[in-house]
Amino acid sequence: MVLYVLMLLSLLFSHLSVAKTIHSERSLYRNILVEETGNLRCLKFDEKSSQSSQSCMYINEPKKLVFNYTKLVFSSLLLIDDPKKVLIIGLGGGTLSNTISELYPKAIIENIEIDPAVIKVARDYFNFKESTKVTAKVQDGRIFIKRAALKKQQFDWIILDAFNGDYIPEHLLTKEFFEELKSVLASDGVIAANTFSSSKLYEHESATYNAVFGDFINVSRKNYSNRIILAGNKSTLTQAHINKRVSELTPLLLPYGVNIKAISQMLHFTKNNHDWPENTKVLTDQYSPANLLNF
Repeated sequence: MVLYVLMLLSLLFSHLSVAKTIHSERSLYRNILVEETGNLRCLKFDEKSSQSSQSCMYINEPKKLVFNYTKLVFSSLLLIDDPKKVLIIGLGGGTLSNTISELYPKAIIENIEIDPAVIKVARDYFNFKESTKVTAKVQDGRIFIKRAALKKQQFDWIILDAFNGDYIPEHLLTKEFFEELKSVLASDGVIAANTFSSSKLYEHESATYNAVFGDFINVSRKNYSNRIILAGNKSTLTQAHINKRVSELTPLLLPYGVNIKAISQMLHFTKNNHDWPENTKVLTDQYSPANLLNF
C-alpha cells in the first residue's frame, strides 16, 4: 500500500514538473516557444533542448530576476552611475529593459532585436514595457551600430545579449564590430557583454576584446558557465569606490534578487593577468569560427 502511494505521488510530481507550451511559432529566424513550469515562464528558441531558455520570469514575482547572467549584468553599475542612454542588443523577454527602466525612469533605452516575433512575444507573454523613453526596433544589431556611428550617437551603457539559439552571432564577435561599438560608447560609459566562460571561443573572445578595448573585467562565479565582460570604461576602480557603490546600490537592487555585494567580489581584472595565450588569434570578419566551435 505504501509503495502504491509513493508511486502515485511520484507520478503526480512528475506531471506537475512537465513544462506546458503556451505559445509556439516558427519565425523568420527560429522556432519560438513559450513554456510554463509551475510559477516559471520561459522563452525558448529550440524545442529539442532543455538548456535553450533565452529569458524566464516568475509569474507571481515578475520583478525578480531568474538568470544568474542577468544579475551579473548589473555589475556595470559599479563603474557607472545614472546612465542617460542605454542600448540593449538582443531583447529576449525584455527583462533587462524593464529592470533598467524601473531603476532609471529618466533613461532612454533602445532595444534592438532582429526578430519581430521575439518583440511580440516579449510584449504578450513577458510584460515587456514600452514608452516614449523605452523602445524596441527590428534591426540587426551591427547595422544599427553602423548607422548610430554615422549619426554620432553615444550611449552610456551598451548591453550585448544577442543569441541565435546556439551562440552569439559571429558578426557580433569580431574586432571590426567591437571597433564600431567603441565609436558609439560615451567616454565614461561601459559595455556589458553576456558570454560564456565554458565556451571554446573563450580565449579568442578575450583576445579580441583586449585588442580593441585594452584591459577589461571578467565577472563570473566559479562553477557557473556565464561570464559578463565589462569593457570600454577607463575609470580606475578602487576598492573604496566599489564599497561606496555597493552601499548605494544594495537597497535598489535587492527587490530584483540582485546581491550586488556578492557580485562585486566576482570581478576579475585582466590587467597584468591575461588568462589566454599571447598568440591567441583575434576574431575578425574574415576569421570568426563561432558557429564551428560553439561550446
